[in-house]
Amino acid sequence: MISNTGGPTEEDTFDAGTRGILRQPKAVWATAGASVVAFMGIGLVDPILPSIAKGLDATPSQVSLLFTSYFLITAVAMLVTGFVSSRIGGKKTLLLGLALVVVFAGLAGTSGSVGELVGFRAGWGFGNALFVSTALAVIVGAAAGGSAAAILLYESALGLGMACGPLLGALLGDASWRYPFFGTGFLMAVGFLCITAFLKEQPKPARKTALLDPIKALGHGGLASAAGSAFFYNYTFFTVLAFTPFVLNMTPYTSGAVFFCWGVLLAVFSVVVAPRMQRRFGSLKVLGASLVLLAADVLVLGYGDHTTAVVCTILSGAFIGVNNTVYTELALGVSDAPRPVASAGYNFVRWFAAAAAPYFAPKIEEWSDIHIPFVVAAVTAVVGAAIVLVRRNALTLPHSRLRSSGGTPMAEELEPRHATEGSVTVFAN
Repeated sequence: MISNTGGPTEEDTFDAGTRGILRQPKAVWATAGASVVAFMGIGLVDPILPSIAKGLDATPSQVSLLFTSYFLITAVAMLVTGFVSSRIGGKKTLLLGLALVVVFAGLAGTSGSVGELVGFRAGWGFGNALFVSTALAVIVGAAAGGSAAAILLYESALGLGMACGPLLGALLGDASWRYPFFGTGFLMAVGFLCITAFLKEQPKPARKTALLDPIKALGHGGLASAAGSAFFYNYTFFTVLAFTPFVLNMTPYTSGAVFFCWGVLLAVFSVVVAPRMQRRFGSLKVLGASLVLLAADVLVLGYGDHTTAVVCTILSGAFIGVNNTVYTELALGVSDAPRPVASAGYNFVRWFAAAAAPYFAPKIEEWSDIHIPFVVAAVTAVVGAAIVLVRRNALTLPHSRLRSSGGTPMAEELEPRHATEGSVTVFAN
C-alpha cells in the first residue's frame, strides 16, 4: 500500500517488521528468552498457593502477601530503574536484575516460614523490575527489522511468560511447592549466561534520569488519568490472578491448566486481537468496553458455580490482554515526557493496586463472604472505565505519536527514542 506522499504507509512498515520477527540476532533471542522467564515469575505461584499455605501452615491472606511484597517493591523500584540504567547501561542493568532474581528465587525455595518467603519474594520483585523495565529498550536497540518487530517480539514474550508461568508452577509444584522457585532461579541463571555471552553493551542515554522524574511526569493530565484508570483495573486483574486459585481450590495440575488457558487468551488478545479492534473502533472505546466486560465477567465468576468460575477465569484473560495492550500504548504515547520517564511514573501508580488486591481480597472474604471480593473487583473495573470516559479528551493520543493501525506507537517514533533515552517500563503487563 502506498501513502498519499508516495511512500509506504505506517501499516506497511509495521507488517514488514512483523514478517522479520524471526530473523533476529542472538542477543535479541537471549534477552527475549530471559523476558519469558521473567514474566513467568508473575503467575508462577498461582497454582501452588494452596500448597504453600498447607506446607507453611499459613492462611490465604498470609500467602497472598507473596504478590503484595513482590508488587509493592516493583512499584517503588519504578523510581529506581531509570536512575540505575541511565548510569550503568542496559546490559549491566539486565544482569543485575537477573542476578537478584536468581539469588532470591533460590532463597524463596528454602523458606522455612511464610514471612521468609514473603521477604524473599520482595527481593525477587526488585530484581524483576530492573530486568523487565530495561528489556524492551535493549530488544529494540539490538533487533533487526525495525521497532515494530522488536515490540511484537517483546509482547509475545510477555504473553508466553504469563501463559507458561502457571504451567511451570503446576508441573514442578505437584512434587513440592519449593521446586518452582528453584526452577525459576535455574532458568534465570541460564538467561544470565546467554545475555553475558551474546549481548553487547548498550549505549548510555545522553541525559541521566533523576529519581523524582517519574513523579514529576505524573503532572501531565493525560498520564495521570491513564495511571489512575490502570490503578483500578490492576486491582481487578490481580484479584483474579491472586485470589481465584483459593476459590477454585484445585490441584496444582488442574489449576495450572486453567491459568495456562487464561494466559494463552491473554497473549492472543494482546498481540493479535487488540490491535485489530483498535484500528476498527479506536483505542479508548475498546478499552472502556473491555473494562466493562471484565467487570461483568468477574461478577459472574464470584457468584457462579465451580464450572462457571473456571470458564470466567479463563475468559478474563481475553479482556486482560486487550487492556494491557491499550494501557501500554497510552503510557508510552499520551504525555510529552520522555517515554521511559512517563512509563515509570505510570507503573509506579498502577503496581500499588497489584500489591493491594492480593492482600485485601482474602481480608474482604474474612470480613464478609466469598462473593464480595469479586463484587469489589467488578466495581474497580467499572471505575477504571469511568475514568476513561470522563477523561477521554486528555487520554487522546497525539496523532504524530500514534501508529494509525493501532496497538503500539509508530515504529519510527519509538526507535530513536528507545535507543537514546534508556529503559522503558511496561507490563507487563
